[in-house]
Amino acid sequence: MKHPYKILLVENIHQVAQDILRSEGFETDRLTHSPSSDELNQLLPNYQALGIRSKTEIRSGLLQKNSHLLTVGCFCIGTNQVDLKDAKKLGIPVFNAPHSNTRSVAELVLAEIVMLSRGIFDRSVLAHQGGWLKTADGSREVRGKTIGIIGYGHIGTQVSILAEAFGMKVVFYDIIKKLPLGNARSANSIYELLAESDFVTLHVPGTAQTKNMMTHELLKKIKKGGFLLNLSRGDVVDIEGLAGLIKSGYLSGAAIDVFPKEPASNKDKFESPLQGLKNVILTPHIGGSTEEAQYAIGVEVAHSFIEFLKNGTTLGSVNFPQTMLSRQLNPDESVSAPYVRISNIHKNQPGSLGNINTFISSMGLNIVGQTLATESEIGYTLIDVESSVTGTQIDKDQFEKDFAIKVPSSLRLRLI
Repeated sequence: MKHPYKILLVENIHQVAQDILRSEGFETDRLTHSPSSDELNQLLPNYQALGIRSKTEIRSGLLQKNSHLLTVGCFCIGTNQVDLKDAKKLGIPVFNAPHSNTRSVAELVLAEIVMLSRGIFDRSVLAHQGGWLKTADGSREVRGKTIGIIGYGHIGTQVSILAEAFGMKVVFYDIIKKLPLGNARSANSIYELLAESDFVTLHVPGTAQTKNMMTHELLKKIKKGGFLLNLSRGDVVDIEGLAGLIKSGYLSGAAIDVFPKEPASNKDKFESPLQGLKNVILTPHIGGSTEEAQYAIGVEVAHSFIEFLKNGTTLGSVNFPQTMLSRQLNPDESVSAPYVRISNIHKNQPGSLGNINTFISSMGLNIVGQTLATESEIGYTLIDVESSVTGTQIDKDQFEKDFAIKVPSSLRLRLI
């Protein structure tokens, strides 16, 4: 069945996402680049859903100009490239893929820990240049060393499991109390973790609390001779401060995958104070860039789109009340009036649900399923209805006009 909604995917999102969406009847176009705001403003009037990755920024002005969008999907873990609060006020749920690339990032962390501990990067560059540095000086096993994990979420816990399999001691710190996996131990403070860790790896979200979290002073709390790895967010670490501590010899090296300022495309030049420093691994934001991860992300967010656009389900949204409604009554061929699902986003204020139900009743419709979830200033309700009068059809246009009058708190209405 062909659906009325068109979907735009940008930034070379995996082909599997387009394939899945098309198989469900959605007309879907796919771009390989990250469009500018001007280009998006030209494109988006023709689409009802947008899929992006980490480079494309969806800010307040763009959202205001394209308030017709029903949903935005971030085909990645992070969502800080989208103004979530503004999207929420406009009734636009945002989805992401918080689980799909965890293994890819975790594997790279462990690989880089081994490379840093053995000084592999510098030796490899030298060998490519014709040099030969065969020595055991400064080259150590990771077995028995302590890894400190800051942020014990989906990726942090995967790192914990893999590190322990390498024979490492695992200590972690998280602002939320977490159950340790295996023999991992929770540190009482970030200072305790830094003081005893040979390797410190960051796996925190991009929030106001984590921005510039690893200041120069905090970096100095890392055990002397230790290493820092950041595969989380580019604005978490004081890069200048980190570079200074490596140059002075206080820290033995680092592996950085994300940066405060990153090139907009592969054609643009990358610059960092960390370039040229000994035993420093710099990678171009590829922690989750494996074929397996991109495939899984494409599948995950594509299905979130399908569930929301076809059923109104918001489970997994990062900025919206989470709810779903299982169909309780299948359409019967003998019933002339179709079974309809009402999706309504409204202001979270007293009387809203009562007004909605009163209006539905006045239209001669019988509620056969209903769910409501609220979050700060908005409420989201899904209602399954059928006609209580045989032969009565639902006039969609008239229904929407009357609904807007009778339910003044309504922000957005869809009949699915």
